[in-house]
Amino acid sequence: MSSDANSGPDSAQQESRPAGNPLNWNGLVDHIKAHKLDFALWCTRVCTIFFTIMYFIPLTGNAYSCYYKALMANAATSALRLHLRLPQVQLSQQFFAQLVAEDSCHYLFFSLIFLYVSPLALVLLPVVLFAMLHSASYSLTLLDQLGQNSWWGARMLISLVEFQSVNILRMVAFTEILLMPFVFIMIFLGKAGLLTPFIYYNFLTLRYSSRRNPYTRNMFREIRVNLENVANKPSFPAFLKGPVHSGIALVSRLAPRQVEAQPTDQ
Repeated sequence: MSSDANSGPDSAQQESRPAGNPLNWNGLVDHIKAHKLDFALWCTRVCTIFFTIMYFIPLTGNAYSCYYKALMANAATSALRLHLRLPQVQLSQQFFAQLVAEDSCHYLFFSLIFLYVSPLALVLLPVVLFAMLHSASYSLTLLDQLGQNSWWGARMLISLVEFQSVNILRMVAFTEILLMPFVFIMIFLGKAGLLTPFIYYNFLTLRYSSRRNPYTRNMFREIRVNLENVANKPSFPAFLKGPVHSGIALVSRLAPRQVEAQPTDQ
């Protein structure tokens, strides 16, 4: 009698409720097996983010070690990206021109430059911003494999990063330019070699000439226009106008020739 009584309308309603959608781990594993290189890129970018956080917040291990590990993870990302973009290595001038035109080659170069220089926190800013931006979309792909409604909090963070993508790229470009005077300062502090500024200048020329990412070129233009506007104001000290205009002219002469922009490869 009691068992029949307990099997009333409430019990039937509970049995009719749909169970929560389980996470589709098998689908995630199958996707990773089918896209090994894409997943490897995501892993190296996550490592870059992790080691950068560990450098600024050294909860475990040596902060300096985390700094160089972040650069090495970025170098691994750049190398993998180059392998995807240019899978067939050729010993030709045309292949070399294609190689140095790739943004991934630029940041492989960037990592190698600062692997042999004393740690500077500003160096990790463009590295970690690129890692966050480029890992966001693939993180969403991985979450979709688990289920459309899985981990909504992570989805919100990813959406925020993607919404701020233009500002992130502008910040990266500004940091690339700002690092140039810091490299000169590091020489006087004994933290960088005499050749470091010349090598970094070559990196900046590559970034300025990038066909897929015009943000560095645009940021140079914005800085020049803003400096000219400030220097031309009547209230600006007269003795500083000459050096400012001379500096602008010098940087303009050092800039590579203009290139035709192509869509940004993200």
